[in-house]
Amino acid sequence: MKSILEYETVALLDEEDAVQIIDQTKLPGRTELIKLKTAQQIWDAIYLLQVRGAPAIGVCAAMGIYILTKKVKIENDTPENHDVNFAVLEQEFEKQKVYLDSSRPTAVNLSWALKRMEKVFFDCKGQKEMTMAQVKERLRGEAEEIRREDIDVCRRIGEYGLALVKPGDGILTHCNAGKLAAIRYGTATAPVYLGAERGYDFHVYADETRPLLQGARLTAYELQAAGIDVTLQCDNMSASLMREGRIQAVFVGCDRVAANGDTANKIGTSMVAIAAKRYSVPFYVCAPTATIDMSIPGGDQIVIEQRKPEEVTGMWYAQRMASEGVKVYNPAFDVTDNDLIAGIVTEFGVARAPYTESLREIFRKKEERSGERAYNL
Repeated sequence: MKSILEYETVALLDEEDAVQIIDQTKLPGRTELIKLKTAQQIWDAIYLLQVRGAPAIGVCAAMGIYILTKKVKIENDTPENHDVNFAVLEQEFEKQKVYLDSSRPTAVNLSWALKRMEKVFFDCKGQKEMTMAQVKERLRGEAEEIRREDIDVCRRIGEYGLALVKPGDGILTHCNAGKLAAIRYGTATAPVYLGAERGYDFHVYADETRPLLQGARLTAYELQAAGIDVTLQCDNMSASLMREGRIQAVFVGCDRVAANGDTANKIGTSMVAIAAKRYSVPFYVCAPTATIDMSIPGGDQIVIEQRKPEEVTGMWYAQRMASEGVKVYNPAFDVTDNDLIAGIVTEFGVARAPYTESLREIFRKKEERSGERAYNL
């Protein structure tokens, strides 16, 4: 029987015109692979958290917009008909981009990946020698490149994160920023996986992460499958662990970082950061530069997704656990203020306060490597 670590979180099935994902709503009880072929299926998969985690959502969106564009039928696909045919393709591309982008508002990787695919698409406009088959091939190549980059980025985050801890440390994480939230390694768990390869013998404490239990269902599951020493606890137990001296560092992922270093991550993250500050435990946010949104000055500008009340009142229970008609507050994310964050770990190094300066320096390093302006504007 295959381990969950042997499955691709998101994969392109080009011959079947499909994006294949692990349905994470079924884990850990059942490993089910589903094929997404329509815009509605891709949108639903992102909204319903069948695919989740900012990096994985970005890869899924990139592959999805490619598949949807690929399926547009073009008659007389010759260079002579480039302008007319491109207009047909453009109409469908833009419609599906807007639609997919509406599936989840908080994770910036979704819009980042779609904008990146859009740039490649419009770079082909006016290239009279190109057929639409060649335009579609460019999109496929970019989607695959986004996937490859995710693996490289997560590993580099892991290397920088690993330098912040020492063998034998206790590490706390919240939600799931692991392999299941990316293609490989994850973000917050990348230091853990690399440390395991090098005999660091970390002990990881995973918050269950109410109300959708990503820590219980996903993080504890994947770390256990990898043979890593992991303990699951309820969200309201992390401060107790810190007070007892069991936690030497906190690593979390995030869905969006503002220019001032405020971060939006799964609901409950800010409470972990507050407790970590009280007990002098360094709190690190692991964020690919694709997750950093320099166009918004602070966390107040981050749109927080509101989820259905049933996730709190009835999900996971044999019977409803709250009285009928009771009001429910169910934001998917909260904002952790930058003064609670010891460092933001990126693939280009660790940014520290003041973040308005250090994040710009991170992007300068990215520009030097890529040769292009790198801000997510």
